[in-house]
Amino acid sequence: MKAAFITELGSPDNIQIGDLIEPTLGTLDVLVRTQALAVNFVDTLVRSGRYPTPKTFPFVIGRDVVGVVAAKGDAVDGFQVGDLVWSNSLGHRGLQGSFSEYVAVPSARLYPLPEGADPIDAVALLHAAGTAHLALFREAGVRYGETVVVSGAGGAVGSTAVQFAAASGAHVIATASDKDADWCSSSGAEVVFDYRDPELRTRIAAKAPNGVDVYLETSRHYDFTQTLPLLAPGGRFVLITSDGSPANVPLEQLYLRDASLRGFTISTASVADLAEAARAINDGISRRLLRVRIATELSLEESVQAHRLMEEGARGRIVVLP
Repeated sequence: MKAAFITELGSPDNIQIGDLIEPTLGTLDVLVRTQALAVNFVDTLVRSGRYPTPKTFPFVIGRDVVGVVAAKGDAVDGFQVGDLVWSNSLGHRGLQGSFSEYVAVPSARLYPLPEGADPIDAVALLHAAGTAHLALFREAGVRYGETVVVSGAGGAVGSTAVQFAAASGAHVIATASDKDADWCSSSGAEVVFDYRDPELRTRIAAKAPNGVDVYLETSRHYDFTQTLPLLAPGGRFVLITSDGSPANVPLEQLYLRDASLRGFTISTASVADLAEAARAINDGISRRLLRVRIATELSLEESVQAHRLMEEGARGRIVVLP
């Protein structure tokens, strides 16, 4: 089968396109013939080695896949050959990735694709929506009527977080670039502020006079000295990214507010957590509540270019068609 893989860690140039042996199924695995794939920023971290995780070389890159069940292990229930399915948690923790014509997926990490869903639109949502849902509801415990700030709301994770939070009945304040303001508003934000505005913190405070219940930071433009004082009593600050640089954390702003600062990555989510998020994602897809912007569609042979575009900060999702 054709696949995009690496034999050593490093730059996008290390990605090779070639033939690998079709994966062997375990009794609880499902063989999926891939239809659509997506590139995530974490894929570049795994490929480069910046995100260490067990892997066997040659290592197939990628996490997300939408495809069709081609075969299944003897102990697999709930899936039949020909079913449309998806997964968003491959390519780490010893699992091979998704960028190949066929992929073996543990059945516990595989979910049905809702009837009528477009594979390309769906695959563009999967990783971002899973991250947003778990960050908001598992980590932050967002409740109806709370005020949520989504920083970096123009991005894939940020905009799906806006959609999930708004659908849950939260009051959503978005920060993004001016060019993304309309997109954030259409996603459910009650107000959108330019993240470069020198008066940003003052504007957020005015919009949330009782404090911010949840501050979801999806960008790399964070300043805890400015943002933690915005939290309400019991507020939760969830950080899902970092540029690796040291940060000044005013700890008194946390304990005086009985607030918390949490880091989160979907890579550590349990199978049960992922399944809970998958149910919400499928509901959002079925009811057409979740949307995402697609920047470009590339072929599997263009996987090197796909990773380069991701590292350059592509605006919108990058979909790869095998």
